[in-house]
Amino acid sequence: MTDADDGDGDARHPAVDAAVQAMANAASLSPADQIPQYEAAYQTLRETLATIDQA
Repeated sequence: MTDADDGDGDARHPAVDAAVQAMANAASLSPADQIPQYEAAYQTLRETLATIDQA
């Protein structure tokens, strides 16, 4: 395994890290409260991937 794919490497993106953390935080919420958190994370990930595709 290389530094870039060990989960702690430099190939990180702040928006992706925030979305992943938001999903982890949502795990402690009720299912009804999890849905908006997951939808927001999904939207962030879509937007981030779209900008990567444009690069």
